[in-house]
Amino acid sequence: MEHVHLAAEEDDLYSGYNDYNPTFDSEELDNDAGFQQAVRTSHGRRPPMTAKFPGTAIGGRALGTSFGVESRFGSESRLLKSRMPMASSMGRPMTGAVQDGAARPMTAVRAAGYSSAMTRGSTFDPLGQSKGPAPPLEGKSEDTPDEKVKILEKKVNDLIEESCLAHGRGDLQLSLDRAKEAGRKERALVRQREQSGNADHINLDLTYSVLFNLATQYANNDMYAEALNTYQVIVKNKMFSNAGRLKVNMANIYFKQKNYPKAIKFYRMALDQISNSHKEMRIKIMQNIGVVFIRMGQYSDAITSFEHIMSESPNIKTGFNLILCYYAIGDRERMKKAFQKLICVPLGIDEEDKYIPPNDDTHANLVIEAIKNDKLHQMERERKALAEKFIMTSAKLIAPSIEATFAAGFDWCVDMVKSSQYVELANDLEINKAITYLRQRDFNQVGAVETLKTFEKKDSRVKSAAATNLSFLYFLEKDYDQADRYADLAMTADRYNPAALINKGNTVFVKKDYEKAAEFYKEALRNDSSCTEALYNLGLTYKRLGRLEESLDCFLKLHAILRNSAQVMWQLANLFEMLEDPHQAIEWLMQLITVTPTDPQVLAKLGELYDSEGDKSQAFQYYQESFRYFPSNIDVIEWLGAYYIDTQFCEKAIQYFERATLIQPTQVKWQLMVASCYRRSGNYQKALETYKDIHRKFPENVECLRFLVRLCTDMGMKEVQDYATKLKKVEKMKEIREQRVKSAREGSARGTRREGSASSEVDVKAVSHPEPKHSPLLDQGRDSGHSSHGTSAKGERLSAKMRALPGSNEPYEASSQRDIDASYVDPLGAPMERPKTAAKKRNEDDDFADEELGDDLLPE
Repeated sequence: MEHVHLAAEEDDLYSGYNDYNPTFDSEELDNDAGFQQAVRTSHGRRPPMTAKFPGTAIGGRALGTSFGVESRFGSESRLLKSRMPMASSMGRPMTGAVQDGAARPMTAVRAAGYSSAMTRGSTFDPLGQSKGPAPPLEGKSEDTPDEKVKILEKKVNDLIEESCLAHGRGDLQLSLDRAKEAGRKERALVRQREQSGNADHINLDLTYSVLFNLATQYANNDMYAEALNTYQVIVKNKMFSNAGRLKVNMANIYFKQKNYPKAIKFYRMALDQISNSHKEMRIKIMQNIGVVFIRMGQYSDAITSFEHIMSESPNIKTGFNLILCYYAIGDRERMKKAFQKLICVPLGIDEEDKYIPPNDDTHANLVIEAIKNDKLHQMERERKALAEKFIMTSAKLIAPSIEATFAAGFDWCVDMVKSSQYVELANDLEINKAITYLRQRDFNQVGAVETLKTFEKKDSRVKSAAATNLSFLYFLEKDYDQADRYADLAMTADRYNPAALINKGNTVFVKKDYEKAAEFYKEALRNDSSCTEALYNLGLTYKRLGRLEESLDCFLKLHAILRNSAQVMWQLANLFEMLEDPHQAIEWLMQLITVTPTDPQVLAKLGELYDSEGDKSQAFQYYQESFRYFPSNIDVIEWLGAYYIDTQFCEKAIQYFERATLIQPTQVKWQLMVASCYRRSGNYQKALETYKDIHRKFPENVECLRFLVRLCTDMGMKEVQDYATKLKKVEKMKEIREQRVKSAREGSARGTRREGSASSEVDVKAVSHPEPKHSPLLDQGRDSGHSSHGTSAKGERLSAKMRALPGSNEPYEASSQRDIDASYVDPLGAPMERPKTAAKKRNEDDDFADEELGDDLLPE
């Protein structure tokens, strides 16, 4: 007990807790008499005290000691449960006891989960799980200024994002609307901050984003003035860092407006504000400056910019632009140097060999298969194709200028290319050399043919291209055997070459094997569905075969690809005319004149269709327009002259027939029509003079002599007897000739009957349907056009009327006007039957034969 200390009345009630208390020494418990007595007796199991002390933290709980816990003692292996104060063994005062009338709360046990309200039998629940779920969190109030600012900022960011997404979809108007709305919301946000007293915390990044997006969308919608004003707001605000770079965008807008001096100014201002560390950006701006100088025609200044770029960071586009500038000023030597620099520009792409899979490594094969057509490889192919295009264009441009002849210039370019990384372009350049001869229509150049023939022993791609061009060349020269041979050679080298298949089909077409030609055109379309030449020729082939519906389908498909092709529209109109649908034909011709409004043949065709429909006024309008653009079409002139005769305006018809006389001076009928117009208009003196002039030029013309006799008789002139004598002689000579012709025909008919009916029938067919002299590709429309039935019918009517004419000695008044006019093939006296094909029948294959067979047969 000597170690037991009573609590003294001290100021600090919690002192001494860090001191070692020998009471807790388990080794001395055996010698502790009080502990042993508690173990042996019921002193340690006495009931708890029920006294409660108001005002203390112990509440309704019995007093106990701080050592009232379960303990296990190793030496005795007994569980001791002590709920007694154990003042004799603890050596410290009871924490819940009353000392000197003052109550001290028990606060040390609160953190462990104990409660002052715990009673006997209560469960241990330190986490408070028995109380049920926790109440929901209180929502933040949106009425506070900070919350309003955050909501507005989120709305502005969402609007900017919507604007960008709309621009990506191509909806420029919606993109601009969202950008404007974002600007309004951002201004409301700034006002909200100012009202809440947070003006110093304005989000400058958000303001910059709103203004920049708005300016960009203005520019995308071609609202350049608004875009420039918005950019000015950004540039002039010193709080935005690096805003000076936006002067590049302003310069781009001035360039689109063709305000080149201001574009140069702003490009240079942007260049001054970009440090040398941003080398790539400075190079791009200088390239733009050079392009603007080219547009202004200041090639020397442009050369300065491009030369600097080629010395610092050479690239393909700049090298090509530099060659253009040297070409513009005509500097041969510098053109050569620039071309050498161009072919030495590194592309920065890997070799194609890395995409060839090895045979023994399966894993490598899978990797190469995955990357063989990925975005990176596609970009590399595009970059290489662009470089080859610039090099080819440069060579074709400078070849005629750098040497005395363009052939020598091409040879120099080929030599340079062969020594560069673009060795495979040398063959293409040599083919282009030959093609240049062809485009100059200089087919007799030995160089063109010889150059193409040199490729017969090279690789298949080059051989196919050369053979295709040779086939095309021989086809133009109508050497169809050679064209067929080289077409076969091109197909052997590359069966999937659509141009070779088209050339082969053309050679078969001219031999009138239309079914086989159609098969070649179909195969070309299977290899290249976008081959418009094959589709056009297939439509013509079906047209020759009489399969008009299939031909129409081909040309309708072609029209969907080539919306403004005049050839396709003409073919469609002609097909509808052949299908006896003049209204659709007129519709297609109306579309055609929107593409070629000055084509006289199209206008004449429209006049013909309207005339066949009975609409004379519309027909007259289009015939008049056709005559205005091409006043030498005899058929149009004839129709217009007859129209004025029908409408009783003979004076206006005279000018058309006089023009026909100038065009065909050996045709007497036009001069007779002029004289008839004078006579009809009452100008008999002028008519007499015209007839006399015709008689001097054509003294054996019976019709002219008859009118001279009648006019002289009517006017009481002395020359009437002379003209009557001449008329009788001419008529007698005409009768003799007709008898000779008749006897010759009877003799030939008797000989023909002796030959046999079968051969006779063949001969009649051969005569009735003579084969055309022209190429089969050039006679489309002749079979579909009107035949000469009108002319033959007119001849029958005229011969009938000539037999019924009065004698030459009868007075002028005795004969009717109709009989006089009909006597000399003059459609003016009798009601004229105008030919249904008044305008020259447009040969739908004639005008476009070269294009339909030769288009795009040259390699691209």
